[in-house]
Amino acid sequence: MKKILINFAHPARSRSLINNALRSAIEGLENVTLNDLYAHYPDFLIDVKREQALCEEHDVIIFQHPFYWYSTPAIMKEWLDLVLQHGWGFGSHGNALAGKLFLQALTAGGDDSTYQKYGYNEFTISELTSPMRATAKLCKMTWLPPFAVLGIHRGLRQEKVSAYAEDYRQAVIALRDETLDLELVKQSPYLNSNLSTAIRRPV
Repeated sequence: MKKILINFAHPARSRSLINNALRSAIEGLENVTLNDLYAHYPDFLIDVKREQALCEEHDVIIFQHPFYWYSTPAIMKEWLDLVLQHGWGFGSHGNALAGKLFLQALTAGGDDSTYQKYGYNEFTISELTSPMRATAKLCKMTWLPPFAVLGIHRGLRQEKVSAYAEDYRQAVIALRDETLDLELVKQSPYLNSNLSTAIRRPV
């Protein structure tokens, strides 16, 4: 089994029904480590060596966060700035992350129709997350399209929240057990666009 690190960042977690549901769905899974950045570093003083060691110990790195201002919460940007050091995460001798899988699990207020060229936000999620994709490439990682939960501001019924949480759990398990068809999901805008097809079931 692969080892999965989930770097979780939400500065107002108590108010986020969907992020709490997603988080609860994967907590306690074997070979899955939940790293709550705001809980560990309320003062933003990130322990770079600790974070680098966590990355080195895992095969898949997931960044779970709300899509704040078309980006990440501040502490996640701070994490990227400090942890991905030249000579460790990138550069001619920076191979610590090479070959690892890179995935965002993001939640956003607007639905998919707003994240289109002629939609309210004018840009797609793929375009807006391109800096993270470029980061993965620079660190020699394998980028996967984001697990996206959109349309939060329009309200999600409890059954929909539960369905997204179960999809997230199944996606994480499939990544851990190497039963997710990576080439298939790379062809979709979101990792969870057609999850049931992308997960290979045991025969």
